[in-house]
Amino acid sequence: MTTSVVCIKPDATVLEAARLLLGERISALPVVDPSGKLLGIVSEGDLIHRTEIGSEKRVSRWKSLFEDQGVLARDYLKAHGRRVADVMTHPVVMAEEETELAVVAARMDQFGIKRLPVVRDGKVVGIVSRANLLQALVSAPGTGAQAALDDTALRSEIFKRLEHEPWSPALVRNIIVQDGNVEIWGYADTAAQCEACGVLVAEVPGVKSVTNHMVVTPRGVYMW
Repeated sequence: MTTSVVCIKPDATVLEAARLLLGERISALPVVDPSGKLLGIVSEGDLIHRTEIGSEKRVSRWKSLFEDQGVLARDYLKAHGRRVADVMTHPVVMAEEETELAVVAARMDQFGIKRLPVVRDGKVVGIVSRANLLQALVSAPGTGAQAALDDTALRSEIFKRLEHEPWSPALVRNIIVQDGNVEIWGYADTAAQCEACGVLVAEVPGVKSVTNHMVVTPRGVYMW
């Protein structure tokens, strides 16, 4: 995570927030009270639909009859609010220092966000972004040397790993292993399943090469 976090107070103006985002070359600012407690977050996305630049969201009177009134009021605040407190997003999706990266990534996916404030006792101590996850990937240690398996054990290990994947049980396949070189044969519903099989096999320790013969065939017409 990044520990030098630029924050802003809730009574700051929208213009001040925009200038700070541009000046610091960042895409979001945690909003904190004088004690550092996290209140919300204001991002570029919160400031792009503004009445000053004619980009506010507009809904026809007819369509507004079917829209959630709370959503319409929130959109109005985003477009016309003058203080950061008016436009910030809250409550905030956040993480703690002990939160695992897998959980952080899952929250980013679930809520469609690019960064999470990191808190300790409710106060901001950092921020973790997609870039931080990429940094973790780059610095991750490589797989250490492991004892090689014979071809029979290697084939069993491949099948075992495939059985644990939720996208795998429907696949019809045969696996041939010779001197650590693997050939995959079978049928799948999608190209992604075929490719995922190849990647999974390549990750098994002891596999020297993978030749993927799997093909996409519509469900129900597998060839036996």
